[in-house]
Amino acid sequence: MATLPEKAETDVQLRLRRIEGQIRGIIGMLADGKSCEQVVTQILAARAAMDGVAVEVLKCQVVEALAEQSPDVAREAVLRVITLLNRVQ
Repeated sequence: MATLPEKAETDVQLRLRRIEGQIRGIIGMLADGKSCEQVVTQILAARAAMDGVAVEVLKCQVVEALAEQSPDVAREAVLRVITLLNRVQ
């Protein structure tokens, strides 16, 4: 099981905090009666940001697998990452 290096973890946490702020903003937009188009635009932005976080976390898994695992185990880890990336899109 891969873990995030400290720098990557800090980056991911900062990204998630920004996304948290985006979500709070969306909630506020709904309370303020903003248009559906404006709300959906912000939802899509938050979703894209979450996809970016997922990619960064998966990159760490690939790097760790390639550096520390046998070729067979690394191949399986990379295949799992590819499967997950297909779900992100």
